[in-house]
Amino acid sequence: MVLPLPPVPRPPRFAPLAPFLGFWLGVLPFLVGCEGPPQADSLKEWSPGDHHSADDEKNAAQAGRQGAPQPKGGGGDTAQLVELTWRQQCTSCHGPMGKGDGQMGPMLHAPDLTDAALQSKATDAELAAIIKGGKDKMPKFDLPDPVVAGLVARIRQLKGR
Repeated sequence: MVLPLPPVPRPPRFAPLAPFLGFWLGVLPFLVGCEGPPQADSLKEWSPGDHHSADDEKNAAQAGRQGAPQPKGGGGDTAQLVELTWRQQCTSCHGPMGKGDGQMGPMLHAPDLTDAALQSKATDAELAAIIKGGKDKMPKFDLPDPVVAGLVARIRQLKGR
């Protein structure tokens, strides 16, 4: 004797729409919450203190341990910009102490800026021209004149270290 099979339950009628509805119910709050970009007049002017990353603290601590020179003269903002520019643009090739031992230095043959011969051979104007216009594999940097002058002064402080 053959027993009849129990009836197979049917899925709910709207089951195929569940993933679609779930997606839109999850995205909808984000779409409704967007008001648009902020107005330009509500934004404050950028300052060097606004730019910060974990690498800044690590590089500053490393430079402090190695006795890195601090730029002389200039206003506080210019000195901050010089130091920030040095850390962000120069140390990757020249290293924190300017010895050409930065992360990219050996590959790009970055010069040792502490070398007395290099320092005596180049004038301040030539160093500024190299920073602004680039040389060999070093790119040009479009920096304000006070920052370039601060970088030149910082390079001069590296002599013989």
